[in-house]
Amino acid sequence: MYTCQDDGMSAQGETRRAPLDRARVLAAAVAAADRSGLDALSMRSLAAELGVVPMALYKHVADKDDLVGGMVDTVIAGYDPADAVGGPAEVRARIRSARAGLLAHPWLRTAIESRTRRTPAVLAHMDAVAGAFLRGGYSADLTHHAMHALGHRIWGFSPEAFEEPPAEPPSPAEREAMLRTMAERFPHITAIAMDTAARTPSGTCEPEGEFDFTLDLLLDAFERLHAAGWTSSA
Repeated sequence: MYTCQDDGMSAQGETRRAPLDRARVLAAAVAAADRSGLDALSMRSLAAELGVVPMALYKHVADKDDLVGGMVDTVIAGYDPADAVGGPAEVRARIRSARAGLLAHPWLRTAIESRTRRTPAVLAHMDAVAGAFLRGGYSADLTHHAMHALGHRIWGFSPEAFEEPPAEPPSPAEREAMLRTMAERFPHITAIAMDTAARTPSGTCEPEGEFDFTLDLLLDAFERLHAAGWTSSA
């Protein structure tokens, strides 16, 4: 006799969780870090989000360091340079893709800077950028130096010395006093800061424009060296 039990079993099957694997763990970790930041991510909180006990995660990741490394690899593997054709245009597309990944995942820069090992995903991105130069006719010598000159930019960011953490904006009176002190002691820095404030809607540095300015400056320099047949000194 037909009963409704079959439908119940079907519904139960539909709600059954997908089996846990490394890819699913890493995807959930990336999403959690996007929402709450890397510091808030823990094996326990991730296990709760996936609906498993923490020990279940250790079948797929060794520890949090392995988890973060896998998260970095997951994002890097998703870089998309669109129509890669070789030469500076492809290099720019690959670096801009890395930049887009960085903007989509605010925790990524800190995670990349904490890594000490070049994984296959990391090496694949480096190899792709170097290959774009080589396919554009650049020598291995110039490509080597270009990769060093680009440095962290191939990952979408440019480290700055003495970066200060974000702070609460000063009151108008505090800002005026600070500018007055700066103008007296550091007039050239103040002149640049005032010009920047007048030129940009936010009144501060424009990171995207500055990143592209430096990237295009470097790529143009590499192209000039390539055209001139540059080689490094012995």
